Amino acid sequence: MRLSPLNQRRWNNFRRNRRAFWSLILFSILFGVSLFAEFLANDKPILVSYRGELRMPIFSFYPETAFGGDFRTEAIYRDPEVKCLIASGGVEDCFDDPEGVIEQIEAGTYQADGFEQGWAIWPPIPYSYRTSVDRPGAAPLPPNEQNLLGTDDTKRDVLARVIYGFRLSILFALIVTFAASIIGVIAGAIQGFFGGRTDLIMQRVIEIWGATPGLYVIIIMFSIFQRSFWMLVIISILFGWTALVGVVRAEFLRARNLEYVRAARALGVSDWTIMFRHMLPNAMVATVTILPFLVTGSIGGLASLDFLGFGLPSSAPSLGELTLQAKQNLQAPWLAFTAFFTFAIMLSLLVFIFEGVRDAFDPRKTFS
Repeated sequence: MRLSPLNQRRWNNFRRNRRAFWSLILFSILFGVSLFAEFLANDKPILVSYRGELRMPIFSFYPETAFGGDFRTEAIYRDPEVKCLIASGGVEDCFDDPEGVIEQIEAGTYQADGFEQGWAIWPPIPYSYRTSVDRPGAAPLPPNEQNLLGTDDTKRDVLARVIYGFRLSILFALIVTFAASIIGVIAGAIQGFFGGRTDLIMQRVIEIWGATPGLYVIIIMFSIFQRSFWMLVIISILFGWTALVGVVRAEFLRARNLEYVRAARALGVSDWTIMFRHMLPNAMVATVTILPFLVTGSIGGLASLDFLGFGLPSSAPSLGELTLQAKQNLQAPWLAFTAFFTFAIMLSLLVFIFEGVRDAFDPRKTFS
């Protein structure tokens, strides 16, 4: 798709801002990798070959009986007995000495009736964000070759929780920012373009709504309904859309009496076309300026709620919950360092990217 001359100039300006451009590349890599977290950190194999049949446990439910076991509950793939059943094709010797059978299969010396060798491809990190690590010692456990960032106070792998938590935080911030921006831009545009009584009534409504304590509402809602990701998204949108209204309203109030708006009205162009096709692009610089604060504020708000215990469920891969664990376990500095650097890198990259986007939309900004 070929860009228009205006958008081509904006893209060139963004690329010339080296800090923003390289931040976009690095952030895209990190976020893109986190989108495939199930393939990077999981307590289930990516692909299993059992008796010549290929199965993907990360996407499908397989009971232990599907691999020759006794239970109809989901197979625990890290259990030596299940590993043996997969590797041997479900021979009965796995119930007596699974580790010995596995050693013989790996050495190529195992022979038995019904033996048909299988295999499993595991993720690089064989733990999900909720998997308990089988390591001796009192939690939290320090980093080693098994857990590169150590474990938390319930022996869950910190690196796996960071990967899932990074994805969760970014998706939460993008969803909230996108939805809140649409509502805020529409409300601000209506206020600024029509003015008069419409502006007065909506301004009073926004003042009342903005004075509502959002934290109390969240506490009340979560005392009635079960805590969930989407419930938190909806509440965050309801209390976040007012951030853009004032900026967009001011830009539309300034532009509604300019010559090109009067000319469009004289030609019979509809109000909505004037607002969103002609006036909104001129208000984009001020609008984009606020977006970094919305994104970082959403991430910070989610982390703060999780830190206080009013956010996502405790089992969710939350960076705020990791920060709380760092506070409660000062003897485990790897938790504090992990939380700090994760937030510092994530928020810095986002701020640099949006600074570049803001400057790219500003016709006064050029980069050599």
